[in-house]
Amino acid sequence: MDEIDAIPLRPAKEEPVPDDLDLRRALCDHLAQFVSPDRLQRIEQVLAQRTRWVTVALEEVYQTHNASAILRSCDCFGVQDVHIVDERNQYTIHNTIALGSAQWLDLYRHEGPNSEAAIRRCCDGLRGRGYRLLATTPDPGATELDEVDVAAGPIALLFGTELEGLTSQAMEQVDEAIRIPMVGFTQSLNVSVSAALILRQLTASLRARSDVDGSLSEVEQTQIRLRWLRRSMHHGEALIRRFLGERSTSGSALPDENSHGQRIVPDLHNHDDTNDDATDDEVSGEIGTDEHED
Repeated sequence: MDEIDAIPLRPAKEEPVPDDLDLRRALCDHLAQFVSPDRLQRIEQVLAQRTRWVTVALEEVYQTHNASAILRSCDCFGVQDVHIVDERNQYTIHNTIALGSAQWLDLYRHEGPNSEAAIRRCCDGLRGRGYRLLATTPDPGATELDEVDVAAGPIALLFGTELEGLTSQAMEQVDEAIRIPMVGFTQSLNVSVSAALILRQLTASLRARSDVDGSLSEVEQTQIRLRWLRRSMHHGEALIRRFLGERSTSGSALPDENSHGQRIVPDLHNHDDTNDDATDDEVSGEIGTDEHED
């Protein structure tokens, strides 16, 4: 996702790394020396299951426990990207519910002069990358979840506010409406529960298909491996600065990989204290605006 289309949310104080695949591979090898073998093995196991074939877009989800639970479900089921529109309702994360999941995902904020423009911008960007836009609805005429064809193309799942669901502007953008079959008196689920059920179903269907490769490319894996390594150790940014400084030539600064677009840099709490001995529950993250610039 180009930064002119969305603003990636990253931990504060992350050292910019040039967009050079060989250099990033070498940097991963360097950082791997400072991470325990168990953590390295876990990173590779999780990375092998990561996908961008299925992604999630959230429109104005505002309750922190729902926002956090959705991120946790995305991480648990291997979905790497989450797209956020929060022009009306600020999207925040509750650390004790998210359990650090924000650090392992790529979060993008879509902005506009108003929420209607922002959701259109989000949908246009996703569709431009080849995603089908799917929205959940209790409408009995919608496609049942079990019948969604994951092989028909990458899927972007849209979820709306807790009380009203997706706005009419968002529904105008969707390609297909889907529903979770229910047999009780209550015909709707909490948004985070809906997200978890749908993600589990679609990612399981995706991995069961031999005719669809939903895995990440080598370039994507290298980019994400680097992010996870730097967030898995104490003083990771200092190690990166030293590594890049030793490879800088003629005293000139290395190019910023994000110099072509605007950034919002959030603060992931406890980031500087993260180390490879920390448990997954101890690594926490939260989105918040920070004035820091690389």
